[in-house]
Amino acid sequence: MSEGPGVSRRNVIQAGVAVTAAMAVGPQAEAQISGVGVAQGTLPGRSAQFTLEGNASTVTPRQKLGIDIHAHYYPQTWLDVIGTDGKPFGGEYRQTAEGYFLKGGGFSGGPFPAKFTDLKLRLADMDAQGVEMHALSLTRPMPYFGSPDFALKLARAFNDAANDAHLQYPNRFVGLMALPMSDRDRAMDELERAAKLPGIRGVYLGCNVEGRDFSDPEFLPVFKRIESLNLPVFLHPNGAIGGKRFEPFYLANILGNPFDTTIAACHLIYGGVLDACPKLQITLPHAGGAIPMLIGRMDQGYAVRRDVPNLPQPPSAYMRRFTYDMVGHRGSVVKFLISEVGADRVMLGSDYCLDMGYLRPVQDLDELRLSARDRDLILHGTAAKLLKI
Repeated sequence: MSEGPGVSRRNVIQAGVAVTAAMAVGPQAEAQISGVGVAQGTLPGRSAQFTLEGNASTVTPRQKLGIDIHAHYYPQTWLDVIGTDGKPFGGEYRQTAEGYFLKGGGFSGGPFPAKFTDLKLRLADMDAQGVEMHALSLTRPMPYFGSPDFALKLARAFNDAANDAHLQYPNRFVGLMALPMSDRDRAMDELERAAKLPGIRGVYLGCNVEGRDFSDPEFLPVFKRIESLNLPVFLHPNGAIGGKRFEPFYLANILGNPFDTTIAACHLIYGGVLDACPKLQITLPHAGGAIPMLIGRMDQGYAVRRDVPNLPQPPSAYMRRFTYDMVGHRGSVVKFLISEVGADRVMLGSDYCLDMGYLRPVQDLDELRLSARDRDLILHGTAAKLLKI
C-alpha cells in the first residue's frame, strides 16, 4: 500500500482503526446538536412504534384542558443576561439564521427555535396539543454558576419574565421560580421576593447544585422556607452524572437525566429532608427516573445495611410524598408508575420543546386508555391543585 508523501505508516493505521470502529457502530446520523436537541419528530427511516408518541393520535384534541408541568422557557431578558453579564463566567448567547445558541454552567446547546422564547408561537403549539396552560420552567443552564451576584441577576431575570408571561396571558401561563442555590442567603432573598409575584406558583430546582446534593445541611433552611410558603418544588436534571462512559450515544441525557432524578430523590429520602419538611411537596421529572423500579432494592438496603440511615419508615413509604410527570415514553412504564403511586400523583408533562419529550402530550395520555377519573387527574386535576389554578 502506498502511503504517499508526508503520511506515516502510523497515521495510516490510526485512520484505518477509526474507520473500522465507525463501521462497527453502524451508519451514523448527522451529529446531534451539543447539549440538547429540539423536538422535530423521528428521524427519516426510524420509528418509535413502542413508545406512546409512536402510537398516539395526531388529531388535535377538541378541548384545551391540559396543564403541562414540564414546559421549558428561555425568556429574552434571561438570554440577554447570559450574553452580557455571563461572559466573564463562560456564558454565551448568540443568534444565527438557524436559531440561537447558549453556553453557561457547563452546558452548551443550540440552535434553539424562536418558539422557545416567543410566547405567541408557544401558544400555537399548545393549542394544537390540547394544552391550556404551561407551568414555565428554566432548564440548563440553571443560575448556579458565576459570581453570586450574577447568579441572582440571572434567577431574577427568569422569574420576572415568567411572571410577566402570566400577566400577559393569565389563563395560559404560570411560572416556577429559579433560585441562585449556590448562595443560600441570596437564594432565600429571591425566594421571598419571587413568592410575592402573582404569576409564580412554585419553585424549580436542579437535581443537584453543581454537584452538591439536597442532603447537604446548607439547603435545609431553603426547603423549610419553601414548605412554610406552601409552594411546590419541581425538580429537573442538572448534569453531573456519568463521566466518559456517558459521552457517546447521547447517554448523558438518555440515561443521565433520569439517574440524576433518582439520586436527588434518594438524597431527599435518606438525607431526612422529607422528614424535616413533612408538608413539602416535590415533583420528580421523567416519571420518577429509576425510583419506581428500584424502590424494592432501596427497601432491601434500608433493612439490611447499617450505612443506610434508620429512617422513621422504609423508603417505599415516601413514594407518595412525591408527584411525578408522565414523561416515561412507554405506555406500560407510565401505567406501572400509576399502579405504584396512584393516578392522583402523576401529572401531564411534555418536556417542551425538546426531542426527549412529547410532541403530543394529551394524545399520549389518551393512548393509556385510563378511566375518566384517572385521566382528568393527570390531565389537569392534580396540577391545578398544586399550582393553585
